Amino acid sequence: MNLHRMLAARAAQGKPVTVGLIGAGKFGSMILAMAGRTPGIHVLGIADLSAPRVREALARVGWPESQYAAASLDAAARTGATAITEDANALFADPRIEVIVEATGNPAAGLRHAAAAIEHGKHVVMVNVEADVLAGPLLAERARRAGVVYSMAYGDQPALVCEMVDTIRTMGFPIVAAGKGTKYRPEYHASTPETVWGHYGLTPEQAKAGGMNPQMFNSFLDGTKSGIEMAAIANATGLAPPSDGLLFPPCGTHDLPTVLRPREDGGVLETKGQVEVVSSVERDGRQVVGDLRWGVYAVFEGETDYIRRCFSEYGVHTDPSGRYAALWRPYHLIGLEIGVSIASAALRREPTGCADAWRGDVAATAKRDLRAGEVLDGEGGAMVWGRCIPAERSLALGALPIGLAHGIALKRDIRRGEIVGWADVAYDPNAETVRLRRGMEQAATAPARAAE
Repeated sequence: MNLHRMLAARAAQGKPVTVGLIGAGKFGSMILAMAGRTPGIHVLGIADLSAPRVREALARVGWPESQYAAASLDAAARTGATAITEDANALFADPRIEVIVEATGNPAAGLRHAAAAIEHGKHVVMVNVEADVLAGPLLAERARRAGVVYSMAYGDQPALVCEMVDTIRTMGFPIVAAGKGTKYRPEYHASTPETVWGHYGLTPEQAKAGGMNPQMFNSFLDGTKSGIEMAAIANATGLAPPSDGLLFPPCGTHDLPTVLRPREDGGVLETKGQVEVVSSVERDGRQVVGDLRWGVYAVFEGETDYIRRCFSEYGVHTDPSGRYAALWRPYHLIGLEIGVSIASAALRREPTGCADAWRGDVAATAKRDLRAGEVLDGEGGAMVWGRCIPAERSLALGALPIGLAHGIALKRDIRRGEIVGWADVAYDPNAETVRLRRGMEQAATAPARAAE
């Protein structure tokens, strides 16, 4: 609360929060659609590999051309316009920019950009969940030492879940489960960019006409994106990933506290305090009644008879025992909500969700039998999907993170359903992204080595 008043005060002073946006794709376009309508926020510069793509995005969301045509960063700062550049480093180096929003969706680029922004003393709003799961805990620690904010992006589901978890814990309730909804059936794990549109009820021609990227949409369908988002939530909240991956139980809002309770109480959870994703379709394809496909939820526990009586008196939605209750939000507005993170980072110096430890990882898992010499095609491709598992198990397996399972050759055959390991691929140990990730792994094992 009060963020709007704080932004209004900055606007009245003629000192809006200055933002540098990297990436003008779908999420970036949604950010721009609202940034121009939010007093107190000024997008000073936009960086993208294609300046024409930025101009197309600005025109598409309704920005007048006079707001961005031929504006340098200096001119934009003087006039309140927005500069366009193909060099992200220009945004990092500009002392007038307070907040960097990283929205490229590319894990390697995201890590580079966030590290550089932190080094230059900028707050970072990390839309790029793929990069955050790859090495977010390391970046968060760097930001803490630098005295800046590293934050999840409000409007994306992980940040909304983190907010819900924090609110419920602040009330005094223990969290039993938290997560989101999606469309899931077990066979989706084998989906490829060539088969994905049939699962969405689209033809390839319809998808192409809509500008839809088949590999990106396949990542949502095959379970990878869900795994990435749950790992991010685990790292930020302390909730645990299931030991062998998400279960995706079919579940509507009316059944949340019944399904998402411990197994000994009739639910699906291994233990209290887990992340989980619920499916909006039954295993046979029928639509779940009251599905939560676009939303987020949290299940919490009423620990005493008095609290459970209060649940009953005020119509709280519970399981049949009255012990477990649920709150949910039916949808999220994605990039249209990003102003909350920008304002929170700049004005409160608080993240809207941030990793505080490495608890969850997303391991590359074979979609089919793979052969030595094949080159992995990454997230949403035809070869691997991302399984969310505890970081401790990932370390023990030497698992290859899904964010790095692209463009590297296999050294041995991998069976369908098997987790791919570092030892199974020919990777470059000197690549910057690999060094960041391996550095985080080494830091995680250091306490155990010291104790030996």
